[in-house]
Amino acid sequence: MGNYLTTSSTLQCPHGGMVSAVAANTKVSLGGSPIVLSSDTFTIGGCAFNVAGAPHPCLQVQWIVTALMATADGSQPLTTDSVGLCKAADGAPQGPVMIASTQPKVSGL
Repeated sequence: MGNYLTTSSTLQCPHGGMVSAVAANTKVSLGGSPIVLSSDTFTIGGCAFNVAGAPHPCLQVQWIVTALMATADGSQPLTTDSVGLCKAADGAPQGPVMIASTQPKVSGL
């Protein structure tokens, strides 16, 4: 399993939008930042994706692969091996989340 994702990790949609995580977890942190869980809220800002000339930006993330062998605060944490789909307001999947950076100090078992 890869490195855990925290609120300080850099995540993007495939079109350059920045993913922001709002962590509900207050018990587990790494390097001073809370780890993020599959149940947390992930929003996307700044996506410039267009379909046939009309804006169709990524707005949220749905995680489909999480850290299955660990839990934190009753939910699965996310790691660099996790897979999330960026979705538009109408629920259309628009590509996978790109994990640009994360904390390198602790990894999952």
